[in-house]
Amino acid sequence: MLTIHRVHGVRRAHDGAPDPGHAVVVSGDRIEAVGPYEELHERYGDRARVRDWNGVLTPGRHEPDGAALLETAYHPDPREADDLGTAPLTGDALTALGMTDTRWGASARRGIQRLLSTGTTSLAGPFTRPAVRTAVARSGLRAHPAPDPLAPGAPADFAVFAEDGGCLVTVLGGRLVYRGRGRGQGQGR
Repeated sequence: MLTIHRVHGVRRAHDGAPDPGHAVVVSGDRIEAVGPYEELHERYGDRARVRDWNGVLTPGRHEPDGAALLETAYHPDPREADDLGTAPLTGDALTALGMTDTRWGASARRGIQRLLSTGTTSLAGPFTRPAVRTAVARSGLRAHPAPDPLAPGAPADFAVFAEDGGCLVTVLGGRLVYRGRGRGQGQGR
């Protein structure tokens, strides 16, 4: 199924200026087209779902400290908040937990959710803990130096950011993997 992501503008590369009025067409896990919304809607609109987002679509952010965030910090389960708090634990607090592979995997999944909520679409490894490596692989995050520029044929990995810089949505491999709450969210048609 095709999806047209209609936004205020599209920033094709991380350091590029946004193209106002542009949109991105996604087919499966790839970008089909990038261009002015009216042209894309005329070409694809009869066979595409349209998602309207109140922000600028970008390749997303790269997390250069991915390995450190996921392999040297414990991201507490919300059910542990009363005892451990909600912030990641490191150092002596981490050592005191007596981490198991199962606990590392669960922590990595929660850490990945935090990264996705910031519009992260790629991160740096390598990941030496098998449970963490598995969580990263299953998430769809790509472990490479920077997000790919937005272009036809490229992976459909991107994020949409609101005017205040907050992440509205993160898409990996054409799948919506994070959607913010109550921040001028998009509408599907």
